[in-house]
Amino acid sequence: MEPSAAAGCNGKKRKNTAPTAHEEAKRLKIGQESEETPEYGHSSRSPQISVLLDRLQQPITPNELTELLHYAALGKTGGIKQPSWCRLHHQRKIKAVNVVIVEGLTQSHFYKHYLSLRHLRTNYTTRVTFTPSPTDLVSGIFSSEVPKSDGTSFSQRQNESSKLDKALWCHPVITKFGTQKRGLTAYVLTEEEMIKRHYPLKGMPGFEEFVCTDSVDSVTDSSPLYGLDCEMCLTEKGNELARVSLVDSDGNCVLDELVKPQNRILNYLTRFSGITAAMLQPVKTTLRDVQVKLRTLLPSDAVLVGHSLNNDLMALKLIHQHVIDTSLLYRREFGQRFKLKVLAETVLKRQIQTEEKRGHNPIEDAVAALELAEYFIKTGPRQVVELHLEELWGYTIVEESTDCAPAPTPSLRFSDILQTLGRSVAFMGKRSDITLDPSNQLWHSSDKEVLASFRRQTKCPFLSVLQFSSLSDHLKKCVPYQEHQHQRVCANLRDMCVVFAGPFPAGFLEREVRRLFCCCGPVQKIKMLQTAVRVHAEVEFELLEGAMLALKTLNGLNVQGQSIKVQRPVYESMLDLDLTLDALMVDSLNASHLYAVKLKSSMVEGIHTPVRVNGHTSEAKCLDITLDKTANRLPPAKVNGQQLQPATITKSKLSEEMVRETFGHFGSVERVVLPAKHGKHARHGYIKFESSEGKHAALSSSEDLRKENYLICPSLTPPHLPSWVAMTTPITMEDPDMEAAEDEERTHMHNRSQDQEMDNMMGKLDRRLRKLFRSLPEGTLSVVVLRGHTSAHGQLPGLCLMEVKQGS
Repeated sequence: MEPSAAAGCNGKKRKNTAPTAHEEAKRLKIGQESEETPEYGHSSRSPQISVLLDRLQQPITPNELTELLHYAALGKTGGIKQPSWCRLHHQRKIKAVNVVIVEGLTQSHFYKHYLSLRHLRTNYTTRVTFTPSPTDLVSGIFSSEVPKSDGTSFSQRQNESSKLDKALWCHPVITKFGTQKRGLTAYVLTEEEMIKRHYPLKGMPGFEEFVCTDSVDSVTDSSPLYGLDCEMCLTEKGNELARVSLVDSDGNCVLDELVKPQNRILNYLTRFSGITAAMLQPVKTTLRDVQVKLRTLLPSDAVLVGHSLNNDLMALKLIHQHVIDTSLLYRREFGQRFKLKVLAETVLKRQIQTEEKRGHNPIEDAVAALELAEYFIKTGPRQVVELHLEELWGYTIVEESTDCAPAPTPSLRFSDILQTLGRSVAFMGKRSDITLDPSNQLWHSSDKEVLASFRRQTKCPFLSVLQFSSLSDHLKKCVPYQEHQHQRVCANLRDMCVVFAGPFPAGFLEREVRRLFCCCGPVQKIKMLQTAVRVHAEVEFELLEGAMLALKTLNGLNVQGQSIKVQRPVYESMLDLDLTLDALMVDSLNASHLYAVKLKSSMVEGIHTPVRVNGHTSEAKCLDITLDKTANRLPPAKVNGQQLQPATITKSKLSEEMVRETFGHFGSVERVVLPAKHGKHARHGYIKFESSEGKHAALSSSEDLRKENYLICPSLTPPHLPSWVAMTTPITMEDPDMEAAEDEERTHMHNRSQDQEMDNMMGKLDRRLRKLFRSLPEGTLSVVVLRGHTSAHGQLPGLCLMEVKQGS
């Protein structure tokens, strides 16, 4: 069941003779521990990625993904250990690492639109379930820390930097923003930071009455800066706006208005606000008037700058998407903040909010905040810290000596280490909370722009992360469709494992149906369907292969003189089933895999798989079975008038040695997987040949294998599917007619138009990913992450696809 597990195998050809138990144990141990053994048919010197057998049945987390990226980029020479959940063979030959994060998509979307994703399902040989996380995956990759015990190997390169560099690694400004100069977009607060700092945000509770400015989704480094400051009075309802001032990027005042509070004033706070009763007495301007003026004055790509700007926006009851907070630029230890007056005096060498002045001047404060932000962006975080270390942060850097404490530990952030080693990094997508040089991050509003920007680069960055968000934006507009998507996919998957059989003789029992059909694979559930005169059964297999074998081997079987028909359910969702099954057979995960069931019954003498000759299907030989209710056996059967000996329809247990001995004649067997429940013997298995030729040779000899009591068919079930199904919690509703509603949905497909639209968008996504993959240099580790997400109904798992690009 596991086409792409990473337990490697020896490169030499195996003999067809079954190995001893000791040899087999040794082989398996070497296979799991080896880091240089190839998994697929590429050159043994090519880098390859694969997932360990036991880990394929479990989802991976974002931390485990970064564990792989650390190893791929830095390897053993950097002191990084092989990931615990996968194997990257020949890591030293990795030329680049490319990660594409597709926001909003789940594993359900992948299988719902499986036929449209030709590139993803054919060019990626490793697939594993991904655990959704609410944290920012992009910043998690760049800001993830390489383990300290492993990061020491980079100290030699870092020691070449100045002693000042070492001492500043732990400075709060450097820790947040790094050492490189960056554009203004690097300092715009992310949505997560705005939530944390109590900024008003659209859609958040408590801000329903707030007015939104007409701001674009993303800004650029050339977007205009506007300084903003407000003064408040204390009223019966708390602090309310009394004055607002706005200055443009040249420091010119474009708005300075006194505002009449809506509620009775208790305290004018003149000492701080400079507002008096006489000043407000003639004022007619309202909060609403000011909101309208601000919406008119601010360009759509404006970035508002202020000191603790959240307080000003709360007073204005205004929501603006792009802000820079100077109290968070000039950071202090332990979350403390500098006063605007202190920053202006120290950095700008200007006196504001002096004692002789009566209250603050909001124009003066807005200009000060604006200039502080412009100075920080122009100078860069490292220079700002160097120039004002003693004045603002109260300490100096001393020369190292035997009497001094050692310098702070250098940064172990992934992106910092790569840049220290001279390896380029880049991010392209929507704005994210990352700390990179502005030349290394390009923010775009569409997937098309992201792809075009990446392909325009003259040289592929060593580490590149691309964020595709267009589908996520679309799905947010149809939340009900999104919420039920995974439920429908699970229902479709179940339908693919179901067959209807009958009519059976009157009195035919469920246990007898189970005994008959379990010869094709493990049966999940049987539902007897009885009418007044006939008995049918709905048989649900655990695996797709079970249903396929049942259709091929049991359709037309004579039971007690009555021919039964085995067929698929007829739902609209099953119209493309044949195409889906064909695609699954040639899926890169199943290319050299075979499914086999071992029978121990003379019944197989009468079971023949229908053969297509010149487009026509020949009739299968069938058994004439008479039901014997007094014995737990099937009674004597007749084939073409000749009576066979009584036989039970039981399956024989399988062993790896037995399978290797039988199937090794068709080609070198790389792996045998025998799924078995606790305390029970395996009754079916998956055989992985070292090449697809072995699989095809076995399929062409299915009649000979049938004589040895084997039923076989191409492998269909993706190896990681159990981990996805285990994580996918069905939606539960209180409606007692939910099951009937589900049946109606299968038949009528209420969301047909949305399905078609999504199918088109998924096809477009797949084509973009194909173009991206083709533009990657040989030896690039390519990772595509469908992030999944967490809903009110539970987790909707994502999917991680991995492949090392090989030469043509």
